[in-house]
Amino acid sequence: MAKRRKVGNLLGLAVLSTVSAKPMHPYEMACLMRARGKDRDMPIKWGSLYTVVGNLEKHGFLAVEGSSRQGARPERTVYRITDAGREELADWVRELVGVPERERPRFEAGLSVLSVLGPDEAERLLRARLAATEREIAEDLAGLEAVSEVPRLFLLEAEYDLAMRRAEAEWVRGLLAEIEQGTLPDLGTWRAFHETGELPPEIAELAERGAPKD
Repeated sequence: MAKRRKVGNLLGLAVLSTVSAKPMHPYEMACLMRARGKDRDMPIKWGSLYTVVGNLEKHGFLAVEGSSRQGARPERTVYRITDAGREELADWVRELVGVPERERPRFEAGLSVLSVLGPDEAERLLRARLAATEREIAEDLAGLEAVSEVPRLFLLEAEYDLAMRRAEAEWVRGLLAEIEQGTLPDLGTWRAFHETGELPPEIAELAERGAPKD
């Protein structure tokens, strides 16, 4: 089970990881995190950066190192990671890597109520999704090949994301084949419901079992 952390926003994890290399001001942190694609690895709201940095300082994970100024730009506060911050960063990574936590993708939510669409529309949408996913996979493969000089250790999250999307694409292909070939169980019942608007008796009985009793 995930721990309740003093700063639980995953942007905090990205900040601690970035600042662990050297002290820097928030603008530099944001530039580096964007360049490294951190907003693809985790949900990041860039407008929260200064709040998250402030909270990390408040709880002793960051400390003010000094300030810097470039030309006529406003003075910027430079932060360094503290010993407590390094401990928090390591503990957070241990939890994320070692403790499984079920995540609920939006696609899974859509599949759970796919029956509200007819089979033909569902098939069309799934084919469109598959085509888009395959394009993304090809683009990401090309991107990984373009940075072949980067040590693999720093590309593991991209490999994982690619593997997950390949698995999804393979599953969608299988489902589409079942719909196209007519081998998906209860496909006829699904189609009949959308043609007649009437729920088949066996499905109505299943729905009734889950209804609250007076």
